[in-house]
Amino acid sequence: MPSSVIRDFAYDPERHSLAVEFVSGRRYRYDGVPQRVVEAMRAARSRGQYFNRYIRDRFATTELD
Repeated sequence: MPSSVIRDFAYDPERHSLAVEFVSGRRYRYDGVPQRVVEAMRAARSRGQYFNRYIRDRFATTELD
């Protein structure tokens, strides 16, 4: 289901790294994210709500250029 907050995201399972691009154009990398968390976000009815509840402010974050 499309998100009104998240434009796109990609997961690197070897590094447990989640890259998220928001509709604002800002991009962030979240490190140490388990694959099961990403799979649950992919299946969530609202990816934005899932992200805010289970990922945001819970993992080391780096803003990407």
